[in-house]
Amino acid sequence: MYILAVDDAPDNLLLVQLALEQEGYDIEMVDNGQDALKKIDETPPNLVLLDVMMPEMDGYEVTRRIRKNPNLPYILILLITAHEHPSVVKGLDVGADEFIRKPVKVSELQARVRSLLRLKKSIDQRENFVHCLTHDLRTPLVAANRMLQVIQQGAFGETTPKMEEALLTVVSNNDNLLKMLNNLLEVYCYDVGQKILSFREFNLAELLEEVVSELKPLAESQNLELRSQFDSDLNVTGDRMELRRVFSNLISNGIKFTDEGHVEVRSQEISSPETPVEEQKIQVEIEDTGVGISEEDQKRIFQEFRQGTNKRSGHGLGLHLCRQIINTHQGQLEVKSQLGQGTTFTLTLPVHIAQN
Repeated sequence: MYILAVDDAPDNLLLVQLALEQEGYDIEMVDNGQDALKKIDETPPNLVLLDVMMPEMDGYEVTRRIRKNPNLPYILILLITAHEHPSVVKGLDVGADEFIRKPVKVSELQARVRSLLRLKKSIDQRENFVHCLTHDLRTPLVAANRMLQVIQQGAFGETTPKMEEALLTVVSNNDNLLKMLNNLLEVYCYDVGQKILSFREFNLAELLEEVVSELKPLAESQNLELRSQFDSDLNVTGDRMELRRVFSNLISNGIKFTDEGHVEVRSQEISSPETPVEEQKIQVEIEDTGVGISEEDQKRIFQEFRQGTNKRSGHGLGLHLCRQIINTHQGQLEVKSQLGQGTTFTLTLPVHIAQN
């Protein structure tokens, strides 16, 4: 395991080197934050031991820059601090995994490093598992769907109506499984910070109109009215494709859980003219007249793999992924509902994404 130690005090670096070389780790040492970031870019370590108080660039800033770099794998960060509780909170908030206080005890340092590297091994194993799972399942499913399409086209002879019905069922089930696998991979990428977003300014009404137009035939097939009311002049900054995923998921859910009535999509700016540019926000509501969500289900509806009690509920990934996307856009996603009286999902997004 490769460990990078960063401290402006040579004596502290020597202590860390002696303590961890005894454990058989490969140690590299630098005495400032800028050199640490260069080393990390060149050869990402498994773990960074990082002194909090350094001149020019402190440990908090180094941690923040590591976490904001989308090209890096997940690197464990152990902060070394002489401060009390508030500094620990700040360190964890900017992305550190653990901390140790000065004066450092060799046995405690060795134990914390062992613990963190076990965590790193677990993360790596999960990553390998997810990629193997999605690849090994996705490939045969895609191949199976292609073969089913060939059969439906009559390549192996004419199919009877009963055969057609059976083929459609298999294709539908395969598509549902592929969608679940794709969602699983997306959730994983957000969880480990490997999702790279492209933030651009775009017209929100145009995006919502696209999604509504795409889903209107589905609503009409269920005798539902899909209404829309947009603020046409509103531009926002965000990843258009990821936000499209959110709106598609929420609107299609509204259609799925509504037997009669309507699904309505509304957008508006909720800031006043006096609101500073960096604090301006927009709101999007997706309201349906469907079956509603129980209070108990509302408490856990955004949790990963938490399925609702309704028989139409999915695999517990879609809404979790929606909230991850909205959180990444520095927004909020909330739900209000009553059984038998419909559901309203409310998204609040900043017009401009704050650059940290």
